[in-house]
Amino acid sequence: MKKIIIAIICVLILATVIIVAFTATHKEQIEGEIRTIKVNEVTRSVFYAPQYVAIANGFFEEEGLNIEITTGQGADNVMTAVLAGQCDIGFCGPEASIYVYNEGKEDYVQVFAQLTKRDGSFLVSKNPTDNFSWQDLKGKTIIPGRKGGVPYMTLEYVLKQNGINPETDLTLDDSIKFDLMAGAFTGGSAEYVTLFEPTASMTEDAGKGYIVASVGEASGEIPYTAYCAKKSYIEANSDVIEGFTRAIYKGQQWVKEHSAKEIAETIQEYFPSTSVESLEKSVQSYKDIDAWNENPVLKQESFDKLQLIMTEAGELTQKAPYEKIVNNSFAEEVINK
Repeated sequence: MKKIIIAIICVLILATVIIVAFTATHKEQIEGEIRTIKVNEVTRSVFYAPQYVAIANGFFEEEGLNIEITTGQGADNVMTAVLAGQCDIGFCGPEASIYVYNEGKEDYVQVFAQLTKRDGSFLVSKNPTDNFSWQDLKGKTIIPGRKGGVPYMTLEYVLKQNGINPETDLTLDDSIKFDLMAGAFTGGSAEYVTLFEPTASMTEDAGKGYIVASVGEASGEIPYTAYCAKKSYIEANSDVIEGFTRAIYKGQQWVKEHSAKEIAETIQEYFPSTSVESLEKSVQSYKDIDAWNENPVLKQESFDKLQLIMTEAGELTQKAPYEKIVNNSFAEEVINK
């Protein structure tokens, strides 16, 4: 009887060891199939809803990717992280890639997927305004973001299009950091500020400002924010870039096909301090101005317009070649499958 009991115990121990070993091996196999990709985004905004939708709905996981996001608070910070290898993929305005290319770097940065096609900022006034006109800005002080950044340059472009000289007709206070603009506006003397959602709506809901215009609606289409990576990274990780682009494309299509409320409910985990109602309002604002690309392709005419805006702003003396900066091969691949 003792021998039988000992034999049974030995069998149980052996079975346990086999199960543990199998579980550990299976876990390693599963983890090996998921690759973590570090993404540095320029800021956290409802403007980037298709990205958060793609993460929340598991579109990246379907491609074997786990997305780890950090927020750079500025395109210059994002590009620094990309060049230093602190992240795999940067998410910011293509102007940053143009600046890097023009510096003559051999391993320059390429844009491979466009997300938004308009400026995502809204002009917020400290006082309620009926029948707003861009002429109302004459003699006023506006907080527009960092000089040389696309938000600043796009606003300048809109002002010029409306017959306003940014240098003599008003004051553009570019001394405020991007993430401090709302606070500087509500606590300072500037009459206007340009803010992204949900900050613009939250400022309005708090009774500290009034949304009077969309800079993106006034400026027309430009490649405002896109994904980029070093040329060497793209060449060595083409499977990752293709899977990443496919997930973004799914996010763009999902946003196109669903309501503002459905989108707000899906992305709320990325804006824990903002109510679904406020997020829905923000999402609808972006839907109303047609802010998002329907696919990740960055068209040459949009790229050319961006460089025109940069040139008129005095930030670009030498245009960068579209075919060097923009790599549409992955975007074209995923939309044609």
